[in-house]
Amino acid sequence: MIQRDSRVRLVATRDPYTQLRPGDEGTVTFVDSLHTIHVRWDSGSSLGMIPGEDLVEEIEDTKPR
Repeated sequence: MIQRDSRVRLVATRDPYTQLRPGDEGTVTFVDSLHTIHVRWDSGSSLGMIPGEDLVEEIEDTKPR
């Protein structure tokens, strides 16, 4: 289960306006009551991932802090 501070990788998104691409990584800031996964992407984007529209996978945290 993806939770706050989890590291994720984008698998797919249906958002035609985002510059995010599959393989982009980020850190989950929170998951809201609609199960939208809000992510602070390493690229600077803060696009939330909507269940059924977007797909992310949890990954091991290898980003230096």
